[in-house]
Amino acid sequence: MISAILFDKDGTLFDFQVSWSAWAVALLDDLAQGDAARAAQLGDLVGFDWATRRFRPDSVVIADTDDEIIEALLPALPGATGAALRTRIGLAAAQAPMCEAVPLAPFLDGLKARGLRVGVATNDSEQVARAHLTQAGVLDRFDFVTGADSGHGAKPAPGMCLAFAKAVAVPPERVLMVGDSLHDLWAGRAAGMRTLAVLTGMAEAGVLAPHADHLLPDIGGLDGLLDSDNRLPPTLPARNPTQTESESVAI
Repeated sequence: MISAILFDKDGTLFDFQVSWSAWAVALLDDLAQGDAARAAQLGDLVGFDWATRRFRPDSVVIADTDDEIIEALLPALPGATGAALRTRIGLAAAQAPMCEAVPLAPFLDGLKARGLRVGVATNDSEQVARAHLTQAGVLDRFDFVTGADSGHGAKPAPGMCLAFAKAVAVPPERVLMVGDSLHDLWAGRAAGMRTLAVLTGMAEAGVLAPHADHLLPDIGGLDGLLDSDNRLPPTLPARNPTQTESESVAI
């Protein structure tokens, strides 16, 4: 039986490509001082295609922390400091228009009506996470919000997951970790939690399925996955890589 659910933020609660492309354009344009060629060069360093306004699947922005983004950009920004760059990244992130993967308020209200505790664990900063949840009008629905700078470490380490379980007084084996990346799934499994992968991030079903107990197109299918007692169906075998994505969404 599941008593609590821990969500990743970007790519899970919010559609990654739609939401963060606007952030990348604003940040890179700022850093390049309006020079499109320079912005394209900086974008390449963090896995963002300036011409198409899309992230590459291997982008450091997808699952890593601000530290990794700073490490990628700083050598190409003479005179810049890590602290100043962190501030500019944070300001652009807090102002990024988030696109909800599903209407979050009714979705979360449905989970709370089931008696479930819910939290957010993101490799973004906690301040930015709270800003995004506030923009969406759902911060008050969460029992716990943590970021990579909150003192519990960053995913794929299990610290955030274990901190959530402790905060809501639920054993890890009764917590479901929901995310769109391997970092999310590895963190959940390392903490002893069940794992659910969703496809609103950048990773494809074939990458996620072998590491998840279940796989859905988006978090909207979660209510239908749980029975009336908040039990998940038995974990199914990892999908065959030759299956199509549409055949694998029930895993």
